[in-house]
Amino acid sequence: MSATPSICLIGFGEVGQILAADLAARGVAALGTWDIKFADRDSRPSRAAARSGIRVGTDAADALAGAELVISAVTASECVNAARRCAESLPKGAYFLDLNSVAPATKVEAGAAIEAAGGRYVEAAVMSPIAPRRIAAPILLGGPHARAFEPLADRLGFTGAKTFADATGQASAAKMCRSVMIKGIEALLTESLLAARHYGVERTVLDSLQGMLPVGDWPALARYMISRSLEHGTRRAEEMREVARTVEAAGVRPWMSLACAARQDWAADHRTSADAEPLEALLDAVLGSRDPAAGVPRC
Repeated sequence: MSATPSICLIGFGEVGQILAADLAARGVAALGTWDIKFADRDSRPSRAAARSGIRVGTDAADALAGAELVISAVTASECVNAARRCAESLPKGAYFLDLNSVAPATKVEAGAAIEAAGGRYVEAAVMSPIAPRRIAAPILLGGPHARAFEPLADRLGFTGAKTFADATGQASAAKMCRSVMIKGIEALLTESLLAARHYGVERTVLDSLQGMLPVGDWPALARYMISRSLEHGTRRAEEMREVARTVEAAGVRPWMSLACAARQDWAADHRTSADAEPLEALLDAVLGSRDPAAGVPRC
Protein backbone atom coordinates (compact mmCIF):
# COMPACT_ATOMS: atom_id res chain seq x y z
CA MET A 1 0.00 0.00 0.00
CA SER A 2 1.30 3.45 -0.90
CA ALA A 3 2.28 6.04 1.73
CA THR A 4 -0.71 8.17 0.72
CA PRO A 5 -3.30 5.61 -0.40
CA SER A 6 -6.35 6.17 -2.50
CA ILE A 7 -9.20 6.78 -0.04
CA CYS A 8 -12.97 6.65 -0.38
CA LEU A 9 -15.27 8.23 2.21
CA ILE A 10 -18.66 6.56 2.51
CA GLY A 11 -20.96 9.12 4.11
CA PHE A 12 -20.38 12.85 3.76
CA GLY A 13 -22.02 14.25 6.87
CA GLU A 14 -20.21 16.10 9.64
CA VAL A 15 -17.55 13.43 10.21
CA GLY A 16 -16.97 12.75 6.52
CA GLN A 17 -16.53 16.44 5.75
CA ILE A 18 -14.02 16.94 8.57
CA LEU A 19 -12.01 13.90 7.50
CA ALA A 20 -12.04 15.00 3.85
CA ALA A 21 -10.61 18.41 4.76
CA ASP A 22 -7.98 16.96 7.10
CA LEU A 23 -6.88 14.22 4.70
CA ALA A 24 -6.59 16.70 1.83
CA ALA A 25 -4.51 18.97 4.07
CA ARG A 26 -2.12 16.06 4.65
CA GLY A 27 -1.58 15.58 0.94
CA VAL A 28 -4.06 12.83 0.12
CA ALA A 29 -4.89 13.68 -3.48
CA ALA A 30 -6.72 10.47 -4.44
CA LEU A 31 -9.82 11.13 -2.37
CA GLY A 32 -13.37 10.28 -3.36
CA THR A 33 -16.73 10.05 -1.67
CA TRP A 34 -20.23 8.67 -1.88
CA ASP A 35 -23.35 9.34 0.15
CA ILE A 36 -26.87 8.07 -0.48
CA LYS A 37 -28.03 11.69 -0.08
CA PHE A 38 -26.09 12.67 -3.20
CA ALA A 39 -29.23 11.60 -5.09
CA ASP A 40 -30.65 14.93 -3.93
CA ARG A 41 -28.44 17.65 -5.36
CA ASP A 42 -29.75 20.14 -2.79
CA SER A 43 -28.99 17.96 0.24
CA ARG A 44 -26.42 19.19 2.75
CA PRO A 45 -23.93 16.43 1.82
CA SER A 46 -24.33 17.28 -1.88
CA ARG A 47 -23.69 20.97 -1.31
CA ALA A 48 -20.73 20.23 0.97
CA ALA A 49 -19.19 17.84 -1.56
CA ALA A 50 -19.52 20.41 -4.33
CA ARG A 51 -17.63 22.94 -2.19
CA SER A 52 -14.95 20.47 -1.14
CA GLY A 53 -13.53 19.83 -4.59
CA ILE A 54 -13.02 16.09 -3.96
CA ARG A 55 -14.17 13.48 -6.46
CA VAL A 56 -17.82 12.48 -6.10
CA GLY A 57 -18.58 9.04 -7.47
CA THR A 58 -21.50 8.55 -9.80
CA ASP A 59 -22.48 5.70 -7.48
CA ALA A 60 -20.90 3.69 -4.69
CA ALA A 61 -19.05 1.37 -7.09
CA ASP A 62 -17.54 4.30 -8.97
CA ALA A 63 -16.44 5.98 -5.74
CA LEU A 64 -14.79 2.75 -4.54
CA ALA A 65 -12.85 2.11 -7.75
CA GLY A 66 -9.17 1.75 -6.92
CA ALA A 67 -9.61 2.59 -3.22
CA GLU A 68 -7.01 1.17 -0.85
CA LEU A 69 -8.81 2.50 2.22
CA VAL A 70 -12.55 2.94 2.64
CA ILE A 71 -13.82 4.95 5.61
CA SER A 72 -17.44 4.40 6.56
CA ALA A 73 -19.05 7.29 8.46
CA VAL A 74 -22.78 6.86 7.93
CA THR A 75 -25.71 6.87 10.34
CA ALA A 76 -26.08 3.95 12.75
CA SER A 77 -29.07 2.51 10.91
CA GLU A 78 -27.09 2.41 7.65
CA CYS A 79 -23.92 0.78 9.03
CA VAL A 80 -24.56 -2.77 7.80
CA ASN A 81 -26.26 -1.63 4.59
CA ALA A 82 -23.24 0.52 3.74
CA ALA A 83 -20.86 -2.37 4.39
CA ARG A 84 -22.89 -4.69 2.19
CA ARG A 85 -23.09 -2.15 -0.65
CA CYS A 86 -19.35 -1.56 -0.46
CA ALA A 87 -18.64 -5.30 -0.37
CA GLU A 88 -20.11 -5.59 -3.87
CA SER A 89 -17.35 -3.40 -5.36
CA LEU A 90 -14.60 -3.33 -2.75
CA PRO A 91 -11.09 -3.82 -4.17
CA LYS A 92 -9.43 -6.95 -2.78
CA GLY A 93 -7.23 -6.28 0.23
CA ALA A 94 -8.59 -2.78 0.84
CA TYR A 95 -8.93 -1.65 4.43
CA PHE A 96 -12.47 -0.80 5.56
CA LEU A 97 -12.44 1.52 8.57
CA ASP A 98 -15.87 1.44 10.23
CA LEU A 99 -16.31 4.61 12.31
CA ASN A 100 -20.02 4.13 12.92
CA SER A 101 -21.46 4.24 16.45
CA VAL A 102 -23.25 0.90 16.67
CA ALA A 103 -23.57 -2.17 18.86
CA PRO A 104 -20.82 -4.81 18.90
CA ALA A 105 -23.12 -7.29 17.14
CA THR A 106 -23.76 -4.75 14.38
CA LYS A 107 -20.00 -4.29 13.86
CA VAL A 108 -19.54 -8.05 13.66
CA GLU A 109 -22.24 -8.25 10.99
CA ALA A 110 -20.71 -5.40 8.97
CA GLY A 111 -17.26 -6.92 9.33
CA ALA A 112 -18.44 -10.30 8.05
CA ALA A 113 -19.71 -8.69 4.84
CA ILE A 114 -16.38 -6.93 4.22
CA GLU A 115 -14.22 -9.95 5.05
CA ALA A 116 -16.30 -12.20 2.77
CA ALA A 117 -15.55 -9.78 -0.08
CA GLY A 118 -11.79 -9.98 0.53
CA GLY A 119 -11.49 -6.68 2.38
CA ARG A 120 -9.75 -6.00 5.68
CA TYR A 121 -12.30 -4.79 8.21
CA VAL A 122 -11.14 -2.50 11.04
CA GLU A 123 -13.57 -1.61 13.81
CA ALA A 124 -13.26 1.98 15.05
CA ALA A 125 -14.93 3.63 18.04
CA VAL A 126 -14.59 7.41 18.29
CA MET A 127 -14.39 8.19 22.00
CA SER A 128 -15.01 11.96 21.91
CA PRO A 129 -16.78 14.54 19.77
CA ILE A 130 -15.00 14.75 16.42
CA ALA A 131 -14.23 18.41 17.17
CA PRO A 132 -11.96 20.00 18.28
CA ARG A 133 -9.28 17.34 17.64
CA ARG A 134 -10.84 16.36 14.30
CA ILE A 135 -8.88 13.56 12.59
CA ALA A 136 -6.68 13.23 15.69
CA ALA A 137 -9.66 12.45 17.96
CA PRO A 138 -9.23 9.43 20.27
CA ILE A 139 -10.29 6.27 18.44
CA LEU A 140 -10.28 2.67 19.67
CA LEU A 141 -9.40 0.19 16.91
CA GLY A 142 -10.48 -3.42 16.95
CA GLY A 143 -10.44 -6.60 14.93
CA PRO A 144 -7.76 -8.86 13.45
CA HIS A 145 -6.43 -6.15 11.10
CA ALA A 146 -6.31 -3.32 13.65
CA ARG A 147 -2.63 -3.63 14.55
CA ALA A 148 -1.53 -3.78 10.92
CA PHE A 149 -3.66 -0.73 10.13
CA GLU A 150 -2.41 1.42 13.02
CA PRO A 151 0.85 2.67 11.35
CA LEU A 152 -1.07 3.76 8.25
CA ALA A 153 -3.66 5.48 10.44
CA ASP A 154 -0.88 7.41 12.17
CA ARG A 155 0.67 8.51 8.85
CA LEU A 156 -2.70 9.79 7.66
CA GLY A 157 -3.21 11.91 10.79
CA PHE A 158 -5.32 9.57 12.94
CA THR A 159 -2.83 10.10 15.74
CA GLY A 160 -5.41 9.33 18.44
CA ALA A 161 -6.16 5.89 16.97
CA LYS A 162 -4.85 2.98 19.03
CA THR A 163 -5.47 -0.75 18.89
CA PHE A 164 -7.82 -1.74 21.69
CA ALA A 165 -8.68 -5.35 20.95
CA ASP A 166 -7.82 -8.06 18.42
CA ALA A 167 -11.46 -9.19 18.28
CA THR A 168 -14.25 -7.15 16.74
CA GLY A 169 -16.81 -5.80 19.22
CA GLN A 170 -14.98 -4.75 22.36
CA ALA A 171 -14.10 -1.27 21.09
CA SER A 172 -17.73 -0.62 20.22
CA ALA A 173 -18.85 -1.99 23.58
CA ALA A 174 -16.75 0.70 25.25
CA LYS A 175 -18.21 3.35 22.94
CA MET A 176 -21.80 2.25 23.52
CA CYS A 177 -21.43 2.15 27.31
CA ARG A 178 -19.91 5.64 27.18
CA SER A 179 -22.90 6.83 25.14
CA VAL A 180 -25.30 5.70 27.89
CA MET A 181 -23.72 8.50 29.95
CA ILE A 182 -23.00 11.20 27.36
CA LYS A 183 -26.22 11.06 25.36
CA GLY A 184 -28.10 10.42 28.59
CA ILE A 185 -26.71 13.61 30.12
CA GLU A 186 -27.81 15.50 27.00
CA ALA A 187 -31.33 14.16 27.41
CA LEU A 188 -31.42 14.88 31.15
CA LEU A 189 -30.16 18.44 30.73
CA THR A 190 -32.76 19.07 28.02
CA GLU A 191 -35.61 17.78 30.15
CA SER A 192 -34.44 19.37 33.38
CA LEU A 193 -33.70 22.84 32.02
CA LEU A 194 -36.76 23.15 29.79
CA ALA A 195 -38.94 22.50 32.82
CA ALA A 196 -36.76 24.77 34.99
CA ARG A 197 -36.99 27.60 32.46
CA HIS A 198 -40.78 27.25 32.41
CA TYR A 199 -40.83 27.78 36.19
CA GLY A 200 -38.13 30.48 36.11
CA VAL A 201 -35.68 28.49 38.24
CA GLU A 202 -33.04 27.46 35.69
CA ARG A 203 -30.24 29.51 37.29
CA THR A 204 -30.97 28.02 40.69
CA VAL A 205 -30.80 24.52 39.21
CA LEU A 206 -27.51 25.26 37.44
CA ASP A 207 -25.98 26.80 40.56
CA SER A 208 -26.98 23.71 42.51
CA LEU A 209 -25.33 21.47 39.91
CA GLN A 210 -22.15 23.52 40.13
CA GLY A 211 -22.03 22.83 43.86
CA MET A 212 -22.34 19.09 43.34
CA LEU A 213 -20.46 18.58 40.06
CA PRO A 214 -17.82 21.29 39.52
CA VAL A 215 -17.39 20.93 35.77
CA GLY A 216 -16.78 24.63 35.09
CA ASP A 217 -19.28 26.75 33.17
CA TRP A 218 -22.54 24.81 33.54
CA PRO A 219 -24.65 27.20 31.41
CA ALA A 220 -22.16 26.95 28.53
CA LEU A 221 -21.94 23.18 28.87
CA ALA A 222 -25.72 22.84 29.01
CA ARG A 223 -26.22 25.03 25.96
CA TYR A 224 -23.61 23.07 24.01
CA MET A 225 -25.02 19.67 24.90
CA ILE A 226 -28.65 20.63 24.32
CA SER A 227 -27.88 22.31 21.00
CA ARG A 228 -25.93 19.26 19.80
CA SER A 229 -28.91 17.10 20.70
CA LEU A 230 -31.26 19.37 18.75
CA GLU A 231 -28.97 19.49 15.72
CA HIS A 232 -28.12 15.79 15.59
CA GLY A 233 -31.12 14.24 17.33
CA THR A 234 -31.97 11.77 14.57
CA ARG A 235 -28.44 10.41 14.43
CA ARG A 236 -28.21 10.26 18.23
CA ALA A 237 -31.54 8.45 18.50
CA GLU A 238 -30.30 5.79 16.08
CA GLU A 239 -27.12 5.44 18.11
CA MET A 240 -29.08 5.10 21.35
CA ARG A 241 -31.14 2.28 19.89
CA GLU A 242 -27.83 0.54 19.15
CA VAL A 243 -26.81 1.33 22.74
CA ALA A 244 -30.01 -0.31 23.96
CA ARG A 245 -29.17 -3.36 21.87
CA THR A 246 -25.72 -3.46 23.50
CA VAL A 247 -27.11 -3.13 27.02
CA GLU A 248 -29.80 -5.76 26.37
CA ALA A 249 -27.16 -8.22 25.16
CA ALA A 250 -25.39 -7.76 28.50
CA GLY A 251 -28.52 -8.93 30.34
CA VAL A 252 -29.41 -5.42 31.55
CA ARG A 253 -32.77 -3.87 30.72
CA PRO A 254 -32.07 -0.70 28.69
CA TRP A 255 -34.81 1.46 30.20
CA MET A 256 -32.66 4.61 30.32
CA SER A 257 -31.16 4.13 26.86
CA LEU A 258 -34.56 3.64 25.22
CA ALA A 259 -35.96 6.71 26.99
CA CYS A 260 -32.93 8.68 25.81
CA ALA A 261 -33.57 7.52 22.23
CA ALA A 262 -37.12 8.86 22.48
CA ARG A 263 -35.89 12.23 23.80
CA GLN A 264 -33.27 12.46 21.05
CA ASP A 265 -35.94 11.68 18.43
CA TRP A 266 -38.02 14.50 19.90
CA ALA A 267 -35.03 16.86 19.85
CA ALA A 268 -34.64 16.42 16.09
CA ASP A 269 -38.05 18.05 15.60
CA HIS A 270 -36.69 21.25 17.20
CA ARG A 271 -33.51 21.55 15.17
CA THR A 272 -34.31 25.11 14.07
CA SER A 273 -33.77 26.26 17.65
CA ALA A 274 -30.21 24.90 17.86
CA ASP A 275 -28.43 28.16 16.96
CA ALA A 276 -30.11 30.33 19.60
CA GLU A 277 -27.77 31.86 22.20
CA PRO A 278 -27.29 32.09 25.15
CA LEU A 279 -28.79 29.14 27.02
CA GLU A 280 -31.94 31.03 28.06
CA ALA A 281 -32.65 32.01 24.45
CA LEU A 282 -32.19 28.42 23.35
CA LEU A 283 -34.62 27.15 25.98
CA ASP A 284 -37.12 29.87 25.06
CA ALA A 285 -36.89 28.97 21.38
CA VAL A 286 -37.71 25.35 22.13
CA LEU A 287 -40.46 26.22 24.59
CA GLY A 288 -41.92 28.56 21.98
CA SER A 289 -43.12 25.54 20.01
CA ARG A 290 -46.55 24.97 21.49
CA ASP A 291 -49.49 22.77 20.81
CA PRO A 292 -52.25 25.24 19.79
CA ALA A 293 -54.96 22.95 21.13
CA ALA A 294 -53.42 22.23 24.52
CA GLY A 295 -51.62 25.53 24.98
CA VAL A 296 -48.60 23.82 26.55
CA PRO A 297 -45.10 23.16 25.26
CA ARG A 298 -44.73 19.92 23.32
CA CYS A 299 -41.70 18.75 25.25
